Amino acid sequence: MKPEDIFAHWKLVRRGLIEIVEKFQEEDLHFSPFESAWSVGEILLHIANAEQGWFRYAVTGEFDAWPGGHTLEHYPTFESIKSLLTDVHDWTESYISRMSLEDYQRVVDLPWDEQIHLGWIIWHVLEHEIHHRGELSLILGILGREGLDV
Repeated sequence: MKPEDIFAHWKLVRRGLIEIVEKFQEEDLHFSPFESAWSVGEILLHIANAEQGWFRYAVTGEFDAWPGGHTLEHYPTFESIKSLLTDVHDWTESYISRMSLEDYQRVVDLPWDEQIHLGWIIWHVLEHEIHHRGELSLILGILGREGLDV
């Protein structure tokens, strides 16, 4: 079994996230369920930022710093956010598809002077997406719409 087989269900999780995005209306982009909460758009951008940061900064060192620029100023519509989510995740899937089981077990030296197994990082990023996907589904319910039922 290869890491891409272990994480094959991430495709279903991502499909569910995109399904949720498509249930929102453009005016919902700035909706926050309470005053200090992130807006719907900010939650979606946070998902992309965390995935890109973990893989391209923390794991590969391709970026010199945690990525910035994931703001509603740069991604002002659901379509632009959906495109970002797709681009970021396509990169992640390509990276995982090239991994071996040895890579999965590799210890990564993180930029903040910590070491952790690459497998843990992948699970963490997947779990992070599932967490926020549920949060977005709940927000749809608050808005009186049907959330994700998967």
